[in-house]
Amino acid sequence: MSQAAVAELAGEYRTPRNAFQQAPGSIHNDAVASKLGFKGGTVPGSVHMDQFVPMLLQTYGERWFETGDISLYFTQATVDAEQVRAVVTPGEGRSWLTMYNQSGALICRGTASVQAPDSLSELSQVLQQQVAVDSSKLRILGAYKVGDEVTGIPIRLEVEKLQDSLKRITEPHALYTERNVLPPSHMVSLSHQVRPRVLEKAGKSVGLFGALEVRQYRGPLHAGVDYVARTKMLKFSESPKAEAVWYDVVITDPKSGLDVACVQYFLRFMKASSALYD
Repeated sequence: MSQAAVAELAGEYRTPRNAFQQAPGSIHNDAVASKLGFKGGTVPGSVHMDQFVPMLLQTYGERWFETGDISLYFTQATVDAEQVRAVVTPGEGRSWLTMYNQSGALICRGTASVQAPDSLSELSQVLQQQVAVDSSKLRILGAYKVGDEVTGIPIRLEVEKLQDSLKRITEPHALYTERNVLPPSHMVSLSHQVRPRVLEKAGKSVGLFGALEVRQYRGPLHAGVDYVARTKMLKFSESPKAEAVWYDVVITDPKSGLDVACVQYFLRFMKASSALYD
């Protein structure tokens, strides 16, 4: 289907669930989130990615799961079962993505394309625009520097975990249930397994996704398959409320040695959650 022939596509309002409410010390926990000024435990931003998939498949077909990307910058956090609606506007080279809650507040904005990587993706633009800070001047992230790499990290998402979480997914698809293909949210879950090794020096401060980009080079990715990850720190930034880091997690097929996907993170660490800012 020609992108130019497709008008704006709007999904139905959905109620994404927060499956991590009981996680101690997490932004998804009501008590923790409330102390940091949020209205409650937040739904992971990665969960919102799945809501765009039906419209991306309508625009690009199943090839999107092979070579496509999705790039979202989160402007407002949502709480459990808060209703949100995804909108896709196909365009030349890429589609433009937005999500709103029922009051009309923008939850996220972004891009998607069928050929990753996209040099003009949402995160590519935001990364360039953000003012970099010297990580040595930071407290939570002060032990890191641009260019730091970690390699050879084994990662795997079990079939049982995928199938259990599909009970809560906002947009079911046969590819997930019949072929164990990973939805975008689960590609984030797979790559996020590296965090204990990559960010172990960040201590107990509370982090949350500021932005995410999933790129598929040789997809789709599947549950029940062993992969290997490597990471690289790209940039550090700071706001009055948070320290932040940009980094890539490149996912490799250990059998072929080829890169199959990449997840780019913009991760914020809340200063109010760290003893270093007491």
